[in-house]
Amino acid sequence: MKRRDFVKTAIATGAVACAGAALAEPKKSKLPDLVAIHGGTAADMFKKGIKEMGGMKRFVKKGQTVVVKPNIGWDKSPDFGSNTDPDLVAEIVKECLACGAKEVFCFDHTCQNPKDCYEHSGIAAAVEKAGGKMIAGNTDSMYVNRDIPNGVSLKTARVHKILLDADVIINAPVLKHHSGAKITCAMKNYMGCIWDRQFWHRNDLPQCIADFASYQKTTLNVVDAYHVMLEHGPQGKDPKFAPVAKYQVISTDIVAADAAAVQIFATVARQHGMGKPYEISEIPYIAMAEKLGVGTADLGKLNVKRISVA
Repeated sequence: MKRRDFVKTAIATGAVACAGAALAEPKKSKLPDLVAIHGGTAADMFKKGIKEMGGMKRFVKKGQTVVVKPNIGWDKSPDFGSNTDPDLVAEIVKECLACGAKEVFCFDHTCQNPKDCYEHSGIAAAVEKAGGKMIAGNTDSMYVNRDIPNGVSLKTARVHKILLDADVIINAPVLKHHSGAKITCAMKNYMGCIWDRQFWHRNDLPQCIADFASYQKTTLNVVDAYHVMLEHGPQGKDPKFAPVAKYQVISTDIVAADAAAVQIFATVARQHGMGKPYEISEIPYIAMAEKLGVGTADLGKLNVKRISVA
């Protein structure tokens, strides 16, 4: 073989080899839209789940102000499943501060005495120990009027001021039964961000839930389903109606988070022979929010990852 032909052949062979190596190299998978976690403590599930989502640094940057919005509506201890697990809320706060967040605030417009709810839920102590700051939510002066441009039933709302200037908003609801909405989770958790709760109940509750979701920006949703209250919600009657289930959902899509939560609720209801194993179609605010373009309830259209914590 002439030298010139040899060089051409070597180059061609090398190019094919490189191309073959490139084709054989596994593609980097897209980060999940939703992670469903089962097993372990609420804090451990979050640590593993947020890692799968790309880590908290994907969502929180140095110097940013973060608001974490759990459910702290009721004067109940964690075993009732009435409020978000305090260890989960603390872990979220820790992760945010570890990313360099300037401040991490936590609040709720409680349904009962705010001091008692904050204390007996265990959330205030957990947040403050983790380095976060509790903010009150039960005074009218803390709220400002805002238009809801896409609202069907809810055209305006008085919204807590702390949300308006936040760089990052992390919605941390608890999954449980609700006497009016059937199930309360991610979207309905935002009722604790507004002043006039009763307006929602008087004016088509499911539509108001969807309407406000079309307005309220959300960076991340973390659904606590460690205890799942299957009956007597939203306040809770006895811990026996809130069995330990050890589930959690993390998603950037609030509608998808609620859709996944309905499936978890149904699974736990069947396992324990309590409550009703609802279908997604039976929770009307999910379809209403999807119609408003808030997110998708079709989990088949999303990149979903399911993991277990040993």
